[in-house]
Amino acid sequence: MIDETYAVFAAWDFGASKKENLDRLKRENFIGAGTATWLRDLAKVLNRRFDPSARDRALVLLAKNGCPIEEWKPILLWHMTRDEFLLRDFLTNWLFPEFVSGAYRVRSEDLHAHLRSVGLRGGATEHAWSETTLNRVAVALLKMAVDFDLLRGSVVKEFVSYHLPERSFLYLLYVLREKMQSPGKVLASEDWRMFLMQPSDVERELLRLHQYRKLDYQIAGSIVQLTLPFANACEYAERMVA
Repeated sequence: MIDETYAVFAAWDFGASKKENLDRLKRENFIGAGTATWLRDLAKVLNRRFDPSARDRALVLLAKNGCPIEEWKPILLWHMTRDEFLLRDFLTNWLFPEFVSGAYRVRSEDLHAHLRSVGLRGGATEHAWSETTLNRVAVALLKMAVDFDLLRGSVVKEFVSYHLPERSFLYLLYVLREKMQSPGKVLASEDWRMFLMQPSDVERELLRLHQYRKLDYQIAGSIVQLTLPFANACEYAERMVA
């Protein structure tokens, strides 16, 4: 639902409540949904997943201001995974390790053992999943990785040469700095794993951006200093597509 979510947020009215915005979506169907049932389900997902007036405001601002969807997609992924445990766990604790290990292809059955042990990492299910459920969930998670350009393919998925867009990277720096405060913790954050990045990749990008004076990054032994030009993610989002 990436394109649909973008279209809904592009038309979002900050002067109205979330309920009023979603009611307008269901009433006017301005995204051209095929059926009323599908439109209702989309509204339910958006209602559960996002808070456009508060913590997801920057994400909505970017869509409203015409942020290119290639830059918006990784930002959407980060916002989604704060509450979507299963997706985040899949990306950080399975897909990233597979990528680092040098895997080239992955299949849905490769993911089953990881899904069976989801409870060990804090996940909760009402009952043990059947093989049918395991396969359905695995297929859906791999499809989401394709949707977010981390994999490609249909039955057998392959890793792609993924590069997090520069402005998306900068946005994530802002949200992680707000969340963690410490530059060292930002650099080592597991959130980067969702974009197939290791700490060395993050540091390399920081040094490049420092060279082009888009931020200030200094390191001396164990002391790390990171200075960003704007106060927070919302302010950066407003300037990003101004």
